Amino acid sequence: MILVSSILFSVLILIVILFQVALAAGMPWGEVAMGGKFPGKYPTPMRFSCLLQITILVFIGLVVLSRAGMLLPEWSSFANTAIWFIVGYLVLGTILNLITRSVWERRIWAPVTLLLLITSLIIAIS
Repeated sequence: MILVSSILFSVLILIVILFQVALAAGMPWGEVAMGGKFPGKYPTPMRFSCLLQITILVFIGLVVLSRAGMLLPEWSSFANTAIWFIVGYLVLGTILNLITRSVWERRIWAPVTLLLLITSLIIAIS
């Protein structure tokens, strides 16, 4: 179960990271993020915020995969605690994606975030 959860988590977090890369690069998908507040291309400050989000998402991925025993064994003790902050973060993210005004976020990102939450929780309790 941990292996399947790790693979699914990895694929999903990679999709989210690639989406943020696309937004940072100027793809006109702003209506599918941040509650649709910036339709079309993100303004320059928001494009820079995507870079910060990418960094956070990579860190989250590394912690979860470390907790699953797939990467960075030296992070093991840190990951055992940090995973619970990530689970909490994903609970909040799932709720926000469910209550957003953006129909696209509810349709696309709510299920993705929910799956990230479920897979990270399976890894956390393993």
